[in-house]
Amino acid sequence: MAPRTVWNFNFTGWILFTLSAIFFTWGAWRAGDVIGLLASLAFFVACICFIVPVWLHRPSKSE
Repeated sequence: MAPRTVWNFNFTGWILFTLSAIFFTWGAWRAGDVIGLLASLAFFVACICFIVPVWLHRPSKSE
């Protein structure tokens, strides 16, 4: 597989993980679950920490 294709799969996966973290946060907020809210926020922050280097080291479109 081309490096750009591999990167697209990785980046899409992290975006989906981030979306799930947002929905977990929303669900915990609506349920009033403080522990769940803290855990889902930690999950969201971790997803962002993983997305940043993936984005910064993306291959050029010509690769």
